[in-house]
Amino acid sequence: MELLQCSSTSTHLHPIPSTNRNSSSLNQNSSKFALGFPRNSSSLQFRRKCRLPAITLTSSRAHLSIRACALAGASGSDPAVNKVSEFRDAFWRFLRPHTIRGTALGSFALVSRALIESPSLISWSLVLKAVSGLVALICGNGYIVGINQIYDIGIDKVNKPYLPIAAGDLSVGSAWVLVLIFAVTGLSIVASNFGPFITSLYCLGLFLGTIYSVPPFRMKRFPVVAFLIIATVRGFLLNFGVYYATRAALGLPFVWSYPVVFITTFVTLFALVIAITKDLPDVEGDRKFQISTLATKLGVKNIALLGSGLLLVNYIGSIVAAIFLPEAFRRSLMIPTHTILAICLVFQTWLLDQAKYSQSFLIDSFLIFF
Repeated sequence: MELLQCSSTSTHLHPIPSTNRNSSSLNQNSSKFALGFPRNSSSLQFRRKCRLPAITLTSSRAHLSIRACALAGASGSDPAVNKVSEFRDAFWRFLRPHTIRGTALGSFALVSRALIESPSLISWSLVLKAVSGLVALICGNGYIVGINQIYDIGIDKVNKPYLPIAAGDLSVGSAWVLVLIFAVTGLSIVASNFGPFITSLYCLGLFLGTIYSVPPFRMKRFPVVAFLIIATVRGFLLNFGVYYATRAALGLPFVWSYPVVFITTFVTLFALVIAITKDLPDVEGDRKFQISTLATKLGVKNIALLGSGLLLVNYIGSIVAAIFLPEAFRRSLMIPTHTILAICLVFQTWLLDQAKYSQSFLIDSFLIFF
C-alpha cells in the first residue's frame, strides 16, 4: 500500500512505500473510527503521524490534503508556535471529543426539558449557572477518560495508537496534572453552585470512573461490571443529575415526568449498548494483554448482534411509548423518526453480516452508525 507524503515546502503529494502492511491496517481503521490525526505539526512529524491510504482522491479530498500539508509547513516555521499547536492537538485528543459531544447533547436535552416545563421561570441569571454546570461535566468527563488513558498505555499502543500518551505526544506527568486539574475544577464548580446532593452524585461518578481504570480495582477487567459502570455514569447519573440540578436552579422540587423517564431510560440503555460494543475494534489488543471483555469472550458476531438487538428494543420502545402515551409524546415525530432509525439499524446489521463481521466494515460503517 502506498502512503501520501507531505512536504513542508511544497504542496505536491509524493507516494512513498509503506514499511508495514499488516500491523498498520487495524490501527488505521480504528483511527478513522475515533478521532483522526494531529492537525498541526512539523513536516517530519506530519509524515509520521498523518499516514493516509493512497486511495483515489476526489478534488475535495486533494484540496484538504494540500491544505493540511501547507499548515504543517507553516507551523514548523516557528518552534514556539509549533509546540503550542502540538500541545493543543494532544490536549484535544486527550479529552476524547466524541465523549464531550455526548455529554453536551445529553445535558442540553434535559435542561431544555426542564425549561419547557416551566417557561415562566427562565431568566438570564441562569445562563451562567448552566454554562458552569456544563464546564463541570466536561471536567468530570476529562478526568474519567484521562485516567483511563494513563493506565491503558500498553493497550492503547495496540488498539488506539493515535491517543496522545500512547503516541508519545503527551507525557504521563502532564496527563496526571491535567486529570487532577479536571477533578479539582469540576468538584469546586459543583460544590459552590449545585448543593450537597448533586456534589455527592458528581463524586460518585468520579469514583466509578476511577475504579473502572485504576489498579487494584480495574473493573474494566470484568465485562458485566464494566458496562454497568459505563451505563450508570453516562446514562442514569448524567441525565438524572442534570435534570435535578436544573429544577433546583429554577427553585422547583424534583418531579419525574414521562418525557424525563423516557429520556433517562433511552440514554441509559443506549449507553449500555455503547459499553457492550465499544470493545469490538479492540479485540486484538485486549487479547494480547489478557483483558477480558465480552467481545473477546463471546466473539465479534455475537456482541454486534447483541448490541443491535438492544438498540432495536430502544427504538421499538420509543414507538410504543408514543402510541400509548399521546398526551406526553408527539406521535407525528416519535413514530416516524424511530421507525426510520430502526430500519437503518436492521439494514446496517444485515450489511455487517454480509461482510462476515470484518474489522474494516465494523469500524468504518457499523460503529460509526451507532
